[in-house]
Amino acid sequence: MMAMPNLWDHERVMRPRGSGLGGDTLTEMFWNGVAARGDQALLRQKDLGIWRAWTWREVGAIVREIAMGLVAEGLQPGECVSILSNTSVEWVWCDFAALSAGAVSNGIYPTDSSDQVQFLCEDSGTTVLIVEDEEQLDKALIARERLPLLRRIVLIDTKGLATFSDPMVTTLDRLRALGAEHDTNNPGLFEARLKSRLPEDLAILVYTSGTTGRPKGAMQSHAGLMAAIRCLAAELPQGEDDERICFLPLCHVAERVVGLYASLYAGAKMNFVENPDTVPENVREIAPTVFGGVPRTWEKFYSAVTIAIKEAGSVQQMAYRWALSVGHEVVDRVIAGKPVPLWLKLKYHLAGVAALNNVRRFIGIHRARFLITGAAPIAPDLIRWYLALGVPMLEVWGQTETAGISTSMPANAMRLGTIGKAIAVNEVRIDEATGELQVRGPNLFIGYLNRPEQTAETFTSDGWLRTGDVGAADGEGYFRITDRMKDIIITAGGKNITPSEWENELKFSPYVTDAVVIGDRRAYLSAIIMIDQENVEKFAQDRDVPFSNYASLTRAPEVVELIQSEIDKVNAKFARVEQIKAFFLLGTQLSAEDEELTPTMKLKRKLVERKYAEQIDAMYR
Repeated sequence: MMAMPNLWDHERVMRPRGSGLGGDTLTEMFWNGVAARGDQALLRQKDLGIWRAWTWREVGAIVREIAMGLVAEGLQPGECVSILSNTSVEWVWCDFAALSAGAVSNGIYPTDSSDQVQFLCEDSGTTVLIVEDEEQLDKALIARERLPLLRRIVLIDTKGLATFSDPMVTTLDRLRALGAEHDTNNPGLFEARLKSRLPEDLAILVYTSGTTGRPKGAMQSHAGLMAAIRCLAAELPQGEDDERICFLPLCHVAERVVGLYASLYAGAKMNFVENPDTVPENVREIAPTVFGGVPRTWEKFYSAVTIAIKEAGSVQQMAYRWALSVGHEVVDRVIAGKPVPLWLKLKYHLAGVAALNNVRRFIGIHRARFLITGAAPIAPDLIRWYLALGVPMLEVWGQTETAGISTSMPANAMRLGTIGKAIAVNEVRIDEATGELQVRGPNLFIGYLNRPEQTAETFTSDGWLRTGDVGAADGEGYFRITDRMKDIIITAGGKNITPSEWENELKFSPYVTDAVVIGDRRAYLSAIIMIDQENVEKFAQDRDVPFSNYASLTRAPEVVELIQSEIDKVNAKFARVEQIKAFFLLGTQLSAEDEELTPTMKLKRKLVERKYAEQIDAMYR
């Protein structure tokens, strides 16, 4: 078992873990891994309570069968295969099968509606659509009437569809059997398909979340992805002795590239959760040694610990507070670049025995060498809390258009409140006129599919990507993001406000899931707040606060007072003009299926402002 490092043990945290795989394309990388790591475990997934593992060789055999099945179905090099499924081992098989057949691979969020599925398949020119189960098949069958290019639908899970028959629909098992037969009858064809795509060719499509209109298909080439993957191996080193957990949507660039592809390159074992609801339980089971997540992941773990401590006895609460204070002493020295003296190391060891070791085990990060956070802004205090537990949390920043990463926090020189330094593969600069962060390098995408004008607008005249993020840089090359350019608020008094800073502070509360600050051209700031249902319900039950459903919970005076107290704590950190003067709680429990949320569970600012315009106006009357 891999022992957990301490914050000051930089060499162990970030030492090179292996040489990685050669190859100029994703397919070359994958098949080099099959040849070099044949009998090593690659993927694990829990089925009916039992973990099942697949070796590189076994995955390679499955991928080959699916790829040749797609070829037998008439798939041509350069055509698009879309995958409509939750994150699973089958997703990975189909992804690399499409690439191995010379196709372009595209992911679709399983929460998307049939109309969204239709748009994404039409825009991408999808000819084969792979769906997870009956729910996703229903969407495909509705959408296909408007998809003349669609030739085949492939069903992964046939549960509940034993008697279903449709000439356009086949199953993954039948496709594999067809592929095995086609492979036998056509020697050399598979190898020819592997060579059919060049490094500069389109490999995958990653559609943006569409918070400001229809999603755009960002085109990533094999060469661009490999540039990012190789750089990730140096910035966030992992190896064949590492274990990772895969649970975020694989159609998002963070899990696809920074998670899956980078791990395959390094040889880390990928563990797939049973479903989104079992993530906390599965994390404790797996105890990943490298763990990547989005801010909401880390907020949920922090909230769970905070609530558990409140329910503990007074002795346990005292032990936790003392241990955490010792952890912060260590953090202060590490961040300041000062050595941690022996007496403090011994004191920190006692803090671990007293409380911190149990907290790490409660979350499931007791074996983690480091944690990775990205995809959205995070409160510096939340990172500090994880550092105090003794686990390095490294913030990365990137976008779909940069293959998921452009900057990374060095473990041996962490600077909270920043997104770290530019990774070696690309350059980052601050535009003098607008303060926008701009990026240049081989990891950049090759444009938006079918949108040449928007592609041109995304780049400056000298070839730098306009990221839309506003920030600053210090003399040592650390970058800081203040907000999205389109989200900056200018109050009626002419004051520029960056809402994300305030929102991130509030999301540090265990009772708040998300928040949107309002106030553009208005006299003062207000906020729309989405409460954390589980924690607020427990708060209400512990105090005998009556409520019948989620909506009534948000209207309870005691809950409103609770959120007001959380707002007051955050307001105390800001100048008067930046403080929230009014708020209202969303009375509907939202999920990724709701239009107000992106698939990564972030509130869509502009849509929320339009949809709740009446409630917003009421806060200013």
